[in-house]
Amino acid sequence: MDPVRYRILGTTQALRSDGTSVPVGGARLRALLTVLALRPGRTVPVSVLVDEVWDGDPPADATGAVQALVGRLRRALGAGAVASVDGGYRLTAAPDDIDLHRFERLVADGVRALSDGDPAKAAGILDDALALWRGPALADLPDRTAEATRAQARRLDALRARHTAALALGQADQCLPELTALCDA
Repeated sequence: MDPVRYRILGTTQALRSDGTSVPVGGARLRALLTVLALRPGRTVPVSVLVDEVWDGDPPADATGAVQALVGRLRRALGAGAVASVDGGYRLTAAPDDIDLHRFERLVADGVRALSDGDPAKAAGILDDALALWRGPALADLPDRTAEATRAQARRLDALRARHTAALALGQADQCLPELTALCDA
């Protein structure tokens, strides 16, 4: 099966390399994928999956329910997408295959370009990073407060850096509408 990219900056989605959507139906299945995508390549213990997918209200057979969800996720994404590891599961994706992690890398690159005195390069990179956002971060997690707040703070950092780059490029007039909207919010 083709490599899959994951989007969690908005409603959780999986996309094939050609951009077609992989159907990942059901709120719990999307929540499971979101939890795994937050930690690509790392083992997520079953207890953490239960806590985050069911938000403190797990089913009687939580371990069995997680196994069933993982089975459904594998059928949707491909058998190799989710690895079974002692005590948990691991999404077999690289961090750059997940929009949140790609966003964080691009923001770091953009901020570095800005501090290196290259506002044009920074603007392009930061535009790419901000374009990854499609809605509220981690929208499919039942309790997304802490992680989503951190992601939103990072988004504001990216916007601040992007406007700094625009000002350095003499584009203050282009910043004003968005800065006004941010102040109003």
